[in-house]
Amino acid sequence: MFFDHTTIEVKSGDGGNGCVSFRREKYIPNGGPDGGNGGRGGDVIIRADRSLNTLQDYRFKRHFFAENGENGKGKKMAGAGGADLVLKVPPGTLVLLAESRELIADLTADGDEVIVAKGGAGGRGNMNFANAVRQAPQFATAGKRGTACLIDLELRLLADAALVGFPNAGKSTLLSVMSAAKPKIASYPFTTLQPVLGVVDVSGARFVLADVPGLIEGASEGAGMGHDFLRHVERARLLLHVLDASSFDGTDPMERFTALNRELENYKNLLGSRPQWVVLNKIDLVPRESVDELRRRIEALGYRVFAVSGATTEGVSDFKKALATEVLTLPVPDLNEIEQLKVYRLEKKFDFTISEQKGIVAVDGPFIHELMQSTNFSDTESFLHFQKRIIDSGIQDALLDAGVEEGDEVLLDGASFEFSL
Repeated sequence: MFFDHTTIEVKSGDGGNGCVSFRREKYIPNGGPDGGNGGRGGDVIIRADRSLNTLQDYRFKRHFFAENGENGKGKKMAGAGGADLVLKVPPGTLVLLAESRELIADLTADGDEVIVAKGGAGGRGNMNFANAVRQAPQFATAGKRGTACLIDLELRLLADAALVGFPNAGKSTLLSVMSAAKPKIASYPFTTLQPVLGVVDVSGARFVLADVPGLIEGASEGAGMGHDFLRHVERARLLLHVLDASSFDGTDPMERFTALNRELENYKNLLGSRPQWVVLNKIDLVPRESVDELRRRIEALGYRVFAVSGATTEGVSDFKKALATEVLTLPVPDLNEIEQLKVYRLEKKFDFTISEQKGIVAVDGPFIHELMQSTNFSDTESFLHFQKRIIDSGIQDALLDAGVEEGDEVLLDGASFEFSL
């Protein structure tokens, strides 16, 4: 089964919490704090692997989570870092943020990889907070949460040339006689339901040829499987427009030629951004005069034209040689439809939100969660540190702006507190 698009949810690992511990050994009555740091959470990495050719592994499993970091321990022992999670995809996969469609990475070569979710940093143990004034800190900091996001994976086939055309133009037959590929071949339209790749070898020159399933009018607007098929044409260096020279359905071949080019033009200007050759197929079914006339009409429009028969292989050898000479000299096209400019983001130093829950003002978010987890409310020094962070982060001012007054109840990460200045 060829599967070329999916959306997955990924989450990196949470950082481990720092440890509150004190050295307790015989003959060392005042050993001091020795709580170690928490380990970092694992990253989520997407890596291109040439042994894959489909996104089938992500068809049914859509949720992926990296390992959390371990908590710190006494004796200044740091917690182990969480293992990274590596998700393998075929080369040619685009990695995008699902909501904004922002391009994260274009993994074109085997081994290309990108970190899509960075693991949370580990919390600091109480050994880090000891100083000349605070010699026995009773608190540590919590590890930071991992990052969760929705990721779109889209596979664009890495073919050097692509066979395009309307159904029953003979693309699959042509691919089968030019390469070792064995696509399904039948006399009815829409025999090919998924793209097929074949490797063409001409005197040692090798290139990849793609057979894209038959398109219909309106494909550029999504009719039929238009967008699903057309996306696999985007990386091709050369478009090979396979045109049935016979009039099997009673229509003029030139009308079909013009109609398909209109779809290619409408879909991200493929016609204007890619060179195109025209392959007149099934010439064994029509008089030579008709083939020559059709060829002259298309060449007059500026296209290079070849006349072949996939069934009898007439003209296929010369076509293969010309293709091998030309295709590998052409540059790989850029994917222009996706904005690839660098995006600058202002990182929130104190990430929190103010809302109202059942008439009570609540503060939520990663910052307040980590602060609550890091505070020992039974220890005076830890509580004073908590109050200072509430003021420095702007939470106190935000609560005042929200209309909270002295003595009102507020919720901090779900815990109830009485507001005081």
